[in-house]
Amino acid sequence: MTHTPLLSVVIPAYNEAATIRELVQAVQKSPVDKEIIVVDDCSTDGTSEKLDALAAEMPNVRVFRHQRNRGKGAALRTGFAEARGRFVIVQDADLEYDPQEYPKVLQPLIDGKADVVYGSRFAGGEAHRVLYFWHYVGNRALTLLSNGFTDLNLTDMETCYKAFRREIIQSIRIEEDRFGFEPEITAKIAKLGCRVYEVGISYSGRTYEQGKKIGWKDGVRAVYCILRYNLRRGGAGIQPFAATSTSALDTPVDAEPGSIPPRSAIITARPSQDAQARVGTDDA
Repeated sequence: MTHTPLLSVVIPAYNEAATIRELVQAVQKSPVDKEIIVVDDCSTDGTSEKLDALAAEMPNVRVFRHQRNRGKGAALRTGFAEARGRFVIVQDADLEYDPQEYPKVLQPLIDGKADVVYGSRFAGGEAHRVLYFWHYVGNRALTLLSNGFTDLNLTDMETCYKAFRREIIQSIRIEEDRFGFEPEITAKIAKLGCRVYEVGISYSGRTYEQGKKIGWKDGVRAVYCILRYNLRRGGAGIQPFAATSTSALDTPVDAEPGSIPPRSAIITARPSQDAQARVGTDDA
């Protein structure tokens, strides 16, 4: 029988040769039973060769490639389709987010309290690198606008760390190819009525000189996506999923029409001290 890992870590990567080995090694050290799915979005800087070497060294690393650069959303779409874990988390290919925090991000999912968990850079008292005032203002403005449409009370809609029950993320058709993924997925999980939690995380932002890619045009696109996916009528891109208990997650879930759980507000999760031990360890 094929082993089903607790977690599928999906990493979209584009020209990250300088950090990809360190990042994958950091993910590997996280105390969670996992598979690592890296989608190389047609890198041209040697990222592909580094990924080949990592996959040869680490049996739980799976690499997929795009023949042309298609964007973060397209890479995530590829990775989500290949995920086999009970839960799925997004990990950017830089070093801004700490994989050691997977246990506390996953805990509301493991406890059966949440369907989706956002790791918020603005909730809780974790360490943050101080950078870019206008990025902060833009992030908060986009989050506020998104909340106004979704009726959620997120503090960080644009965060990278989003964790899902696998059957939920695989039931949603991702339409955005680039950075519009964040507002799109937020609108769609709100329409599904998912139980959403937030967990405070640390953040070590990098500068544009270090490879940061998002810019003001992506902010404009985010506004468009907030309007598009919240105002569009019907459930385009969404399939019903089955609400399950934690114990039911050990077996495949077959979606039944109309089986959407009750709508709830965002809850800021405060994981217990033994959260890491409860998640388990990885022997890879």
